Amino acid sequence: MQLEWSLANLFRRKWSTSTDGGTDDMFLIAGLGNPGSKYTGTRHNMGFDVIDLLVERHKVPQSGVKFNGMYGKGMIGDQKVILMKPLSYMNLSGGPIQQMAAYFKIDPASHLLVICDDIDLQPGQIRIRKKGSAGGHNGMKDIIQRLGTEEFCRIRVGVGAKPKDFDLADHVLGHFDAADRTLVDEAIKEAADAVDLLISEGVDAAMNKYNRKKPVS
Repeated sequence: MQLEWSLANLFRRKWSTSTDGGTDDMFLIAGLGNPGSKYTGTRHNMGFDVIDLLVERHKVPQSGVKFNGMYGKGMIGDQKVILMKPLSYMNLSGGPIQQMAAYFKIDPASHLLVICDDIDLQPGQIRIRKKGSAGGHNGMKDIIQRLGTEEFCRIRVGVGAKPKDFDLADHVLGHFDAADRTLVDEAIKEAADAVDLLISEGVDAAMNKYNRKKPVS
């Protein structure tokens, strides 16, 4: 997958730091992950991977770094969007997202979408929800705490449960085997497709199409 944004770019180019706040019906789409090359391709970086694909697909330019979040403003169809990667590391994702949402006057209940990994879903599965608990995900837990609400859309990309007697941190920060990597790459594309449908036709349409279990081979 071609990466349109990278941390290396921060040292090669001076990005815009415009301070014009306020939006007109703009969506904030935040993908969760950990910055740095050693985390590239790990289970915990599904949100970053989906954002990378959306950036490439919709040619969204990087606008800069604000509130410890890398972001770009662009369009998905006729809808204005902000695509964002928090750079705070997973467990502190809520601060950058809350500050970005407040600055651009984003209503979480109607115009925030968060994309993350999920160990309760098999590789290749995705789930869309209008709201809900953190489900044991520390990044989502921090977002809910900082926003003060569970009412925001989220797309979870399955990475599979940790093996018995295996450390959870080692699991989510580990890489996929070849078979699971193929399934996950398909799920990343499907999650990006789901974002496009959610933006154009609403969350119910996206849930009806993508919230289905795939047969296990």
